Amino acid sequence: MNLGDTIVAIASAVVPNQGSIGIVRLSGAAALPIARQLFQAPGQQTWESHRILYGYVRHPQTQAIVDEALLLLMLAPRSFTAEDVVEFHCHGGIIPVQQVLQLCLGAGARLATPGEFTLRAFLNGRIDLTQAESVAELVGAKSPQSAQMALAGIQGKLAQPIQQLRGQCLDILAEVEARIDFEDDLPPLDEPQIQRDLTQVLEKVAQILQTSDRGELLRTGLKVAIVGRPNVGKSSLLNAWSRSDRAIVTDLPGTTRDVVESQLVVQGIPVQVLDTAGIRDTEDAVEKIGVARSLAASQQADLILFTIDAAVGWTAADQEIFQRIVAAKANQPLILILNKIDIGQPEAIEIPPQVQGVVKTAAAQHQGVDELETAIANLVQAGKVGAAALDFAINQRQSAALTQAQQALLQVQSTIAEGLPLDFWTIDLRSAIQALGEITGEGVTESVLDRIFSRFCIGK
Repeated sequence: MNLGDTIVAIASAVVPNQGSIGIVRLSGAAALPIARQLFQAPGQQTWESHRILYGYVRHPQTQAIVDEALLLLMLAPRSFTAEDVVEFHCHGGIIPVQQVLQLCLGAGARLATPGEFTLRAFLNGRIDLTQAESVAELVGAKSPQSAQMALAGIQGKLAQPIQQLRGQCLDILAEVEARIDFEDDLPPLDEPQIQRDLTQVLEKVAQILQTSDRGELLRTGLKVAIVGRPNVGKSSLLNAWSRSDRAIVTDLPGTTRDVVESQLVVQGIPVQVLDTAGIRDTEDAVEKIGVARSLAASQQADLILFTIDAAVGWTAADQEIFQRIVAAKANQPLILILNKIDIGQPEAIEIPPQVQGVVKTAAAQHQGVDELETAIANLVQAGKVGAAALDFAINQRQSAALTQAQQALLQVQSTIAEGLPLDFWTIDLRSAIQALGEITGEGVTESVLDRIFSRFCIGK
């Protein structure tokens, strides 16, 4: 990858017969000359930064009009990449943007690699690495809350505390190294204060690490499994909840033979709902596979909706299935669904102590869905499944680096407690500083950058 090249890519989704605008983006030293070569702006329009020009994209040899378009000019350093950036806003669809892209390539630009625009913004000091990763998270956001969390990262709300922690570690290292280099000229090191400073840093590190699992929930969604014996209304509940006929519903037990999925958003939280096959002993080979998949789905789920038939009550089969689920995954959040309340008496059912909530539904009549969503949101808000309303949250890469910093700082505390020389303190302090720097991109390796930006879409 040559950062001196001028790069080009289609920066908008290309879908036939959809989208009124298609965008082709250029960045680099030749972006403006290429735009002047291909774009004709009638009249006295001024080619200045942050101007929008109206005109035509023409073939440079034949002068044939390729498209009627707008041209956006964002010249260095006032652009996303901190380089000269121009964008052709063409008509939507496949042909116009592809033709303009080919003209830009023919004029000397190179096709951008995935995430290369954002990579250049990082390498040119326009954003740090946490902001770059947040750009990708915003593009892939599955809910309003995950989008807000990504925006917080773009605004630097994650980078700021990480930089503060790194600064505190640098201050501690400076104090220690000063005593090593100028021991005779300085007062003795205030060891209790160093210990207090380390404790303060470690407490903040622990707080940030706690956002990892909760942030992952908002990024990837909550996996919810509807589990129970056959014919209790699991599929009816999925259909009522998703407002569709995703699952087959009949009076025959064992209709659902496989796990049926539906993607929903519950009060800003993406939710993957799994309607599982009814769990029972069966001689049917296909149904056996479905039952095994149901048990596997219940173990992998973040939350179980254990569904029973309120008209029948809590049966021995319900008890057996419930015990299998509880034994397979201890402390797994579980909501009890008392379905068919329109023909049953749910008040007579004894609730097991492992249940975190009870929701009464009549799924066939689409009753109780709002109450179910409220119960799930309450568990999330209480932190029993995760948590919403985060200012920011670290991803897996950032969590690994922060954990490395945490271990290094704990080792510094152990070194102090063992009375080892100051030189030993500096080894782990430097390791912690290095790990914190990797989060924001200070001292990060090229292989890490390749791994991060390869997940971006081309044009971003």
